[in-house]
Amino acid sequence: MSKDYYSILGVSKTATQDEVKKAYRKLAIQWHPDKNPGNKQAEEKFKEINEAYEILKDEQKRAAYDRYGDNAFQNDGFGKGQEGFSRDFEFEERFSNFSNIFEEMFGGGFSDKRQTRNQSQPGSDIRYDLSISLEDAYRGKKLNISFSTLTKCESCGGTGSEGNKKPAPCPTCGGRGNVRYNQGFITIERPCSTCGGSGTVLSDPCKKCSGSGRLKKVKNLEIGIPAGVATGSKIRLIGEGEAGFKGAPAGNLYVFINVFQHKIFARKENDLYCTAPISMVKAALGGEIEIPDLDGKNCSVKIPSGTQSESRLKIKGKGMPVINSSRRGDIVVEIFVETPVGLSKKQKEILENFANEKDEKTNSPKSFEFFRKLKDFFS
Repeated sequence: MSKDYYSILGVSKTATQDEVKKAYRKLAIQWHPDKNPGNKQAEEKFKEINEAYEILKDEQKRAAYDRYGDNAFQNDGFGKGQEGFSRDFEFEERFSNFSNIFEEMFGGGFSDKRQTRNQSQPGSDIRYDLSISLEDAYRGKKLNISFSTLTKCESCGGTGSEGNKKPAPCPTCGGRGNVRYNQGFITIERPCSTCGGSGTVLSDPCKKCSGSGRLKKVKNLEIGIPAGVATGSKIRLIGEGEAGFKGAPAGNLYVFINVFQHKIFARKENDLYCTAPISMVKAALGGEIEIPDLDGKNCSVKIPSGTQSESRLKIKGKGMPVINSSRRGDIVVEIFVETPVGLSKKQKEILENFANEKDEKTNSPKSFEFFRKLKDFFS
C-alpha cells in the first residue's frame, strides 16, 4: 500500500513548502528520540516523519510522488521501470543531493567529532559607532565609552557552575556530545539536545547566571583614538565583545569612527582645505593673511601680487597626521577674491580713474585674450 506522506505530516496536497517545513519541525520535536528515550513507537514515528519530509521538501521528488506515489522511490529507491520517470533525472538527483543528505545527518561534513563536540559557543562581536571632532582626530585622544552587552558572570567566573564545580558527563549521550538513531539503512547522528553537543551538563548551575556563565550589564571601556583617523576607520579591541557561553572565548569589539564636519576645514585624505576671501586690493598688490591650524596656532600665508580667485596656496606639514607615521598632510588655502560692495563716491572715482588709465592687455590679460577671441569668432 502506498504511504500517504501528506497525512503523515498532517498537511494538504496543496500545502506550500513553508507549510511542509513548519509541520515537519513541529512533529520532529514532538517525536524526537531524545525526548522519547526507549520509546520504539516514537522512534518509528520519527523515521516515518523524516521519510515523508525527505520527499515532500524536494519539488522534483514531490512531483514524482504526486504522480506515482511512493512506488516512484521503490526498486533501490529510484523507480526502475516506471513510465515517464527519467533515469537521467534519477542518477543526477541521487548524487547531487548526496552531500546535502550527509550535511543534514552529520552537521556539515566528516570532521573529527572529538574536535567539535566539546567546542563552546564563543561570544559575538560587537559594533560600536563613535563620532568625534576633527580636532580629536587630528590630535588623537583617549575616550570612555559604555555599552550594554553580555559579560562574564563574576559569581561563577564564567563557568556557569555554582562554586566552579566541574561539569558531569551528559546522561543522554554519555559524554559523546552526539546521539545516533537509524533511519532505514542509514545511521543518523546529531548533536545531543540535552548538552548542546558539549558532552557535559552542569550538576549545579550558577544561580546568578542560570548556568550560562554570562550576564547582561553595561560595560565601560577606555579606548585610545590614534591621531589621523578618518570617517570609516575601524578599531578592533580583541576580547572586549560579548562574553562566551560557559567560559568560551569572548568576541571582539569593533569601534567604527565618524568624524564630524568642521566649520572651517574640509578633509581630503590627509590634506585640509579651506577657502580664504581676500580683498581686490590685496589680490592685486599682494600681502599676507593668517590661517589658524588645528594646533590652535596662526600660520602666515603670503599672497603674491596678481593672485586670482581659485588660486591654491599650501601650508606644508600642517594637515592631518598619517596614521603610524611621522608624516603629515598640508593645509590648502583656496583664494576667493572678493569684489568690493557699498562703495563711497570717492572710492568709485578712484576705480573709474583706474579703469580709464589701465592697460587691458597688461593689467587684465585673461579678459583681454577672451574678448579678443570672441571678436575674432564673430568677425
